[in-house]
Amino acid sequence: MDRTQFLALMDELLELDPGILKGNESLEGLENWNSLAVIGFMALANEHNGVIVSPRSIAKCKTVNDLIDLVGQ
Repeated sequence: MDRTQFLALMDELLELDPGILKGNESLEGLENWNSLAVIGFMALANEHNGVIVSPRSIAKCKTVNDLIDLVGQ
């Protein structure tokens, strides 16, 4: 999965219109970034990239780009 596909999946996960996320957005500023979104992100990373990310590593992320770095995009 490439960066564009990942961002599209994140748009869907966060119930945003397609193409909204560019990567530099603050997670704190995203209305739907909550505990359910964290679980969804963990599932997305595992399902699409085979990457297992811990809640602790996600908690250290400040931006969408930080999440992308976790899954190696």
